Amino acid sequence: MRRGWLPLVLMGALIVALGAYTAAHQSAFLGKENLNALMLEAMPLVLVSIGQMSALLVGGFDLSVGALMTMCVVTASFTMTPSMSGLALFAGALAVVGVGLATGVFNATLIQVLRLPSIIATLGTLSILTGLALLLRSYPSGAINPDVITALTAAVGFVPYAFIGAIVLAVLGDVWLYRSRRGLAVRAVGRDETSARRLGVATRRTVLFAFVACSLMATLGGFYLAAEVQVGSPIIGSQALESIAAAVLGGASLAGGKGSYVGAFLAAFFLTEIDNVLPLFQQPTEYADMAIGLLILLALVLYQAPELISRYRASRQRVEPLAPAQGEEAPAA
Repeated sequence: MRRGWLPLVLMGALIVALGAYTAAHQSAFLGKENLNALMLEAMPLVLVSIGQMSALLVGGFDLSVGALMTMCVVTASFTMTPSMSGLALFAGALAVVGVGLATGVFNATLIQVLRLPSIIATLGTLSILTGLALLLRSYPSGAINPDVITALTAAVGFVPYAFIGAIVLAVLGDVWLYRSRRGLAVRAVGRDETSARRLGVATRRTVLFAFVACSLMATLGGFYLAAEVQVGSPIIGSQALESIAAAVLGGASLAGGKGSYVGAFLAAFFLTEIDNVLPLFQQPTEYADMAIGLLILLALVLYQAPELISRYRASRQRVEPLAPAQGEEAPAA
């Protein structure tokens, strides 16, 4: 249990420490405009990281989420134009959600029916979606309805309603994951799919649910990415690896069966905070990539220290030669 809380405590401490240091040196950081921009900027990565956590929990990866977010932005530029309103706008939003739903079902089919490794299946989906997005929009164009953007970015004070909703979603996700039978089934499939099947868990349905949930959360992230760029751009949506990084920093095991939606939320917010802070100090954004890599390595060591120590001890026991008993001679070479 203590190890389960470690990622949350670590991410929370890093968020506060980085924020406090920046506020002490750059007064603009705590300005309402910057905090509002930070929270809205975090929304795409927060939502897709929560989705990526679902895929990691069942022992998979979804590399297509970034391309899916791009495809959703491009689709929105056709189905949610400035001239639309009312039911037409609602239907356009449903079309974007349909893209995400179809992608999730497609990925799950490749993985469960064709038995492709998730990393290969979703890599193929990534290429398909990237090509489709470029086919539809060869360059950024097609304005997105400003009323939709206003609704997505609405806030109470400087805190966006969507950010509050994401917090609630992450908390409810953890309650579901650790306090419900379905959550237990998801973790069981991630730990050992064969054993889970023998215990009566509907493994195919569980994996389908996980990858569809991942794609739908990426679709929601796509809406907020669209609110950022406000046009149908085919050259955005690089959150795939960042979402995996956020999930790992938030406590996910790359082997499956362990993780926290709240942890993914905190880690995604922290990664966005790094991107927000570096320009204030006039530092190159490349430092963010290096920091993320170092943090992932640190997290893997900290979170899996007991397993690493036990493996090291087991390997030492296997290679150490047996000492001769008292009074016996060592065997001749």
